[in-house]
Amino acid sequence: MRSKPSDAKLTGLFLDMLAAEQGAGPNTLDAYRRDLTDFSEFLGRGGHSFADAETQTLRDYLADLDSRGFKSTSVARRLSAMRHLYRFLLNERIRAEDPAAILSGPKRGRGLPKVLSISDVDRMLRRAKELSEAEDASPSKRLRSLRLYCLLEVLYATGLRVSELVALPRSAAKRDARMIVVRGKGNKERLVPLNEASRQAMADYLAATEASRTEKKKDSLAASKWLFPSFGESGHLTRQHFARDLKELAVASGLQARLVSPHVLRHAFASHLLHNGADLRIVQTLLGHTDISTTQIYTHVVEERLKSLVRDLHPLAEK
Repeated sequence: MRSKPSDAKLTGLFLDMLAAEQGAGPNTLDAYRRDLTDFSEFLGRGGHSFADAETQTLRDYLADLDSRGFKSTSVARRLSAMRHLYRFLLNERIRAEDPAAILSGPKRGRGLPKVLSISDVDRMLRRAKELSEAEDASPSKRLRSLRLYCLLEVLYATGLRVSELVALPRSAAKRDARMIVVRGKGNKERLVPLNEASRQAMADYLAATEASRTEKKKDSLAASKWLFPSFGESGHLTRQHFARDLKELAVASGLQARLVSPHVLRHAFASHLLHNGADLRIVQTLLGHTDISTTQIYTHVVEERLKSLVRDLHPLAEK
């Protein structure tokens, strides 16, 4: 009798499929791996595995997540991972049936993204600009400040995912560039326009890095292909490093650190565009969303704008 493949082996095969067929990136694969490892450990405690777990056992796992205090969004994500796994096992004929097919997820209210006001973003941009122009700063500190200002300007101008932002190539900072090519989820490319402020911030930052590298001829970052290089394994600035710098800037700007993150600024980009009349489909394209339903979390912004237009412009509106 052929032995059943281990959960670890099935997880590896599943992740290989996601990477090869769907272009899943390292962060997505890591998230799936963590979720499925936790699921496997739960099954193991009851003497089960991916290959033989039944629907009731999957329900027991979801109940266990709830008892551990997981939020409904986290439970829904784990359920999504299970569904994807079992569809894969079914397609590969490792399972004859899909035990996750009839499971229902937790009810979730429509969560609205945290959004900074335009004035909040302006305060952060002004403060970042001031720090980048501080005359008493050391060369290394000024370079870091220029980098942070450049990151902030580009993020708010484009709405890039933080993983896309920190991995921008050096060629993105060309002086005459009006658009940049961004490689997003699933290895898909899209064109994103730049405004004058972001182009100038990139030019200033690049000039400062060139000057620094001229002074330090042995600097191994000199030949880096990244716009925001580092000595780390990835070769470019990490998401975590940028997030920490951004929170420090928020505090220096008089804002609460917990309210600010790269993702919140991406939300601000989308919300402020929609508030000023941008089409939802255009914002979808700029954000790199494959499905319009993902962009529809911003519908509340459109609704509020429509209400204000009717209130202010309709001839029969009460004055």
